[in-house]
Amino acid sequence: MQEVVKKEKVIYTPVKPKQQLGFIHNNVDCIGCRACEIACKDKNGLAPGPRFRRVMYIEGGRYPDVFAYKVNMSCNHCAEPACLPSCPTGAIWKRTKDGIVDIDSTLCIGCRKCEASCPYGAPQFDKYDNVIKKCNMCVDEIEAGRKPYCVAACMMRTLDIGPIDQLRAGTYDTKAIGPNDTPVDRVKNLANPEFTKPSIVFIAHEKAKV
Repeated sequence: MQEVVKKEKVIYTPVKPKQQLGFIHNNVDCIGCRACEIACKDKNGLAPGPRFRRVMYIEGGRYPDVFAYKVNMSCNHCAEPACLPSCPTGAIWKRTKDGIVDIDSTLCIGCRKCEASCPYGAPQFDKYDNVIKKCNMCVDEIEAGRKPYCVAACMMRTLDIGPIDQLRAGTYDTKAIGPNDTPVDRVKNLANPEFTKPSIVFIAHEKAKV
């Protein structure tokens, strides 16, 4: 008889970075121009289909009480990313320096487990290369002391990055936060932040507040 070998259960221990960078999006002042989307696709050389950053239009109400706002989303570089432990090849990792969740697509086997596990749709499958790709917050730009392409392209300055603890407290110096604005961790129809602890905050439209 063939001996049955039991595999040891691997327990994932979340990385605790020295500093956690995150995004802020002001969906009150965002005009939905999608300059951030285009800048991201251009920078990363993405084929038609995959979008690391997505501007979602939300509309509702009944005349005369109607509303519209935009929610801007990419990888949220979560404190406990669901994509990382689901990757069987170790292609996804979290940087200890700044908490950015990065991917080495040369190690990707295209199993798409990370895509299925992410509640924010961040991992994007490239059917032409048959691998997963995702936002890495433009680490090359950050290493050079600059902001990501999406942030630099935002003409209304409603999108920015910074230390997530300062963004949550509203103490980070950014034009995305007005003098009377209070950042929130969640807007309507997004996954519960307790699942993965995403590194993003919003200046929420009145109709977007949970």
